Amino acid sequence: MKKPRRTNVPAHYIIDYIISAMLEPFFSPDRIAIIGASTDPNKMGSNVIRNIIGFGFKGDIYPVNRHALEIEGLRCFPSVKEIPGKADLAIIIIPAPGVAGVLRECGEVGIRHVIIQSGGFSETGPEGAEREKELQEMAREYRIRVLGPNCIGVIDTHTPLNTTFVLGTPQKGDIGFVSQSGAVVVSVMDWAQSKGIGFSRIATMGNQMDVSAMETIHAVAGNPNTRVITTYIEGIADGRKFLQVARDIALKKPFLALKGGQSEKGADAVSSHTGALSGSMEAWEAAFRKSGVLQVNNMQEMFDQARALAWQPLPAGRRVAILTNAGGFGILAVDALQKYGLEMAPLTDKTRSWLRERIPSAGSVNNPVDIVAGTGPATYALALDALLADETVDAVIVIQAPQDWFRQSSVAEVIGEGATLYRKPVITCLMGKTDAEETLALLHKRRIPNVAFPERAASILAVMDKRRQWLDAMKQSGELAAELAAEPASEVPADAARLIKKKDWEALAAAYGVPLPPQKTADTEEKAVRAAGKIGYPVALKLVSAKFTHKSDVGGIRLDLHSDDDVRRAWHEISAAADKAGADMQGVLVQKMLKGGQEVIIGIKQDAQFGGLVVFGTGGTEVELYKDVCTAIAPLDPVEAARLIDGTVAGRKLQGWRNMPPRDRKAVTDILIRMSQIAANHPEIAEMEMNPLYVLEDGNGAFALDIRGSSS
Repeated sequence: MKKPRRTNVPAHYIIDYIISAMLEPFFSPDRIAIIGASTDPNKMGSNVIRNIIGFGFKGDIYPVNRHALEIEGLRCFPSVKEIPGKADLAIIIIPAPGVAGVLRECGEVGIRHVIIQSGGFSETGPEGAEREKELQEMAREYRIRVLGPNCIGVIDTHTPLNTTFVLGTPQKGDIGFVSQSGAVVVSVMDWAQSKGIGFSRIATMGNQMDVSAMETIHAVAGNPNTRVITTYIEGIADGRKFLQVARDIALKKPFLALKGGQSEKGADAVSSHTGALSGSMEAWEAAFRKSGVLQVNNMQEMFDQARALAWQPLPAGRRVAILTNAGGFGILAVDALQKYGLEMAPLTDKTRSWLRERIPSAGSVNNPVDIVAGTGPATYALALDALLADETVDAVIVIQAPQDWFRQSSVAEVIGEGATLYRKPVITCLMGKTDAEETLALLHKRRIPNVAFPERAASILAVMDKRRQWLDAMKQSGELAAELAAEPASEVPADAARLIKKKDWEALAAAYGVPLPPQKTADTEEKAVRAAGKIGYPVALKLVSAKFTHKSDVGGIRLDLHSDDDVRRAWHEISAAADKAGADMQGVLVQKMLKGGQEVIIGIKQDAQFGGLVVFGTGGTEVELYKDVCTAIAPLDPVEAARLIDGTVAGRKLQGWRNMPPRDRKAVTDILIRMSQIAANHPEIAEMEMNPLYVLEDGNGAFALDIRGSSS
């Protein structure tokens, strides 16, 4: 007998597939019961049934109302127990006190998917929370999956199904949208109708009593009609699960998120700079970067970008050509491209020569290509084709200020036809209003996004390039992981727990392979002198005190000591400074004095949602003044470590700056990875940092000169 073929599909992929399948009846049921359907047009129960019918649902609909015989031409039933057969989805929209009894009836007749739109639960206070707890227990007893309570429902434009009580009909499309706020969905649906933005699925999560945010996102993203997933998110219960699910989605489809509730950085008493520099929003941003989620700043930006990602190919690089008939708008586009880190395509001599023969003499064949006012659709067609054919061009922005001698829609036609011949993104900025509806219809038919102003076009291309870079990094990480597969995984040092308990952070770092300079603690003046002699001059002396972790704040550091007398004098100066500050001087750390290096900071801390974080940036005594840091989620691989370094001025300075030679970036990358392993392996370490990590010239290594930490 032939053995079944084994697969290497990760277990969580299979689990997530099962979860998505389990939630499918919320979006594509065959029979729906509406409990609380109403004949009163002013009630939400009336809106729900009208939306289901008006949206064109093809299945069976069962209104449930004890006092009506018929609603919207459909037979009404006094309870779900009276419905013939079994509904596979129930929508409950009755006052909160009655929901539990109705949910039990659903369980008794075998309904396993319920949307509770009713409010009055945990969002209202302790009494509502008790009601919600009762519902939760009942749902578990009957194995019912519940969306809500306190949500507006779901929409699937392809089923078609609209279970919401919101007036308005979203266009069919390929953008999935999941929101923790029902009010946000209402506003987005109203706004999107006039912008040519179509949705595949829309879902609200409400209180997430049962079905979680990540389950909902997975169900919307996993739908084949969804090409791009978007979400408005305020918080999640399991940060690590978010990272896993979001990354799995982002590898297949673009995933954009607008984070609500961007709180101030935690500024409670902390024992290190790391805690002050990396707050809750920094953790979210790091999570988005690690998982490939594209963070946006507002709703307009999110749907501008989502539409382009759904419709257009990703650029092969960041070189953009601008085609315009108005010089001023061309200049604004150039400014915007530079702001977002994109580049102006240089254009080949061949392209410029070809254009020079075909555009007015007053025009410009340099990028931006200005075909000047007075040119029409034919010139746009010729110029666009030349730019898209140019090997130096990765994307094109087409700008057209209004003209009165031809219809703008004719420009849309030639742009649409020309753009489809190349696998390069084209974003238009056609500004005329005379035949705007026809213009947009033609562009959208060809799946070309149009925006009102050039700045928005630049931001769209920037996020498309950002996704390209992330996918390239994931490919690089995957190739790297394959190369390193034979190497043993990082192990926790045998004495790590003891060192953490003793708060011996230098020894813990050394156990993980972090280089320390020659150093020795001394609790007397004579021991300090002897230690300096053994280490070799010059040396530095640093206060050892449990009370003061920032030694420089109390005058507890003396540098560049070249003799025994220097050490003795430094001992007395540090002792006097400690007495003045009220520090409990336990001695000094005698450390080899290093020179000619660059000071950076590497810190780790624990985040309540995402676990271990790693911080990298400019170090030294002014670290909090400059705040040149970037945060990442632990653990890091070499590609992630490189991206973390590149996100800071400190990282760019490692390459060499003015008269400073390049520093040992490879050593910094290695130490970043080792510190990230500490963060991932030891959640009991609240904070730990090396400031400064002293980075010597390329090939000479990097050394942790000062390490501090705290444990929970």
